[in-house]
Amino acid sequence: MAEFKKGYLSDYFNGFAAKRLTAVEINFRKSNQHEFQGVQKLRKLLGAPSEKVRFNARFIWLNDDGNAESLPSFVTWSDVRRDNPHRAAEYHLYYAAESEEIVRKASPGDLLVVCKQKGNDLLIIIAPAESTVERQLSWLLDFSLEDLVASPHVQEIARGKDKELGTSVRFILDELGIETDETLASYLDVLLDRFGESFPPTKIFSQFSRETLKGVSVHDDPDDVLLAWIDREELLFRTLEKHIVSVRLKDGFYGKDGADVDGFIRFSLGVQNRRKSRAGLALENHLEYIFEAKKLPFARGAKTEHNSRPDFLFPSLDAYQDISFPSERLSILGVKSSCKDRWRQVLSEGQRVKTKHLFTLEPGISVNQTNEMRGHNLQLVLPESLHDTYTSGQQEWLYNLKDFIGHVMAR
Repeated sequence: MAEFKKGYLSDYFNGFAAKRLTAVEINFRKSNQHEFQGVQKLRKLLGAPSEKVRFNARFIWLNDDGNAESLPSFVTWSDVRRDNPHRAAEYHLYYAAESEEIVRKASPGDLLVVCKQKGNDLLIIIAPAESTVERQLSWLLDFSLEDLVASPHVQEIARGKDKELGTSVRFILDELGIETDETLASYLDVLLDRFGESFPPTKIFSQFSRETLKGVSVHDDPDDVLLAWIDREELLFRTLEKHIVSVRLKDGFYGKDGADVDGFIRFSLGVQNRRKSRAGLALENHLEYIFEAKKLPFARGAKTEHNSRPDFLFPSLDAYQDISFPSERLSILGVKSSCKDRWRQVLSEGQRVKTKHLFTLEPGISVNQTNEMRGHNLQLVLPESLHDTYTSGQQEWLYNLKDFIGHVMAR
């Protein structure tokens, strides 16, 4: 059965510019020009037109709380000296007053990224300085945050020099509200024959996904195997989802008085909630399969104190409840496909275990946040291939999945 053609970041972006915001750009008591400054280098990205050009733009505020805000608007790009041919061109980038709702959330020094999308629309992203989001954007687009101190950075995104759409790339694009169109269309008939026009339980779908990926063995490197299974399940899920959603949309949303707006909203929320819950459960399912293959004794979702339910408790609930069993031989692993502030939930799960472990697929978590994790005796675990999204200092502390398995075996 033919495999799909891999997608790339250049399928969605032509290029980008990144800079630090200054007080005058975001403090409307000091200036009401609604202008991003120091943007002369943007000519490489937006061109050097003789007349004012208007770009449709979507403004996005992203922070580590997971409370993204998005606003459709526009910007204008023009040479303010175009009527004076004897003076050098001076290009300005103005944003509409309605965009203040997003821009005013920023502070001086925050990151501004202007991405030119296919079709020439712009994506204007603002993220707090020293945040996880900031690090993820710098990794995704491959630019140095340190270099922005001197001047803005402008770069084209060319095929062959950009990133393939793997798990981490899709994670960040989802945060930006960009829907990737990768599917495994050649598997649609197989999916419909097996599951019909509905989604099966997540554990069954995870098992099916593993079975479709030939040449990958649970006895191979667990970090590589896990990512391969996660990536395969994501693509198969999107394939089935695209079909089911398209059929429902063709049927339409109609009520007694015409369009069923409430019905459409419920359906849309259901799609989004299914995506979020499935991602976390799929990760747990594949980890469970690996732990069983490695013959690690564990309990999944067992209840400890105060009705807490750690995702994985090693070696067993009976051992945990046996006060005579040494606490230093117990381990707890929380699993969250993305952390945000939710990593703190793991801290209260299992009071007998002093140092807990958290497995995630989130790239580039900020130094501030990983320092806080260390201060709370929480050890971060993630696949080896994601370690290079972290600083060298962080990488010395990180565990990969193979490390964690060795840790539990040693205990």
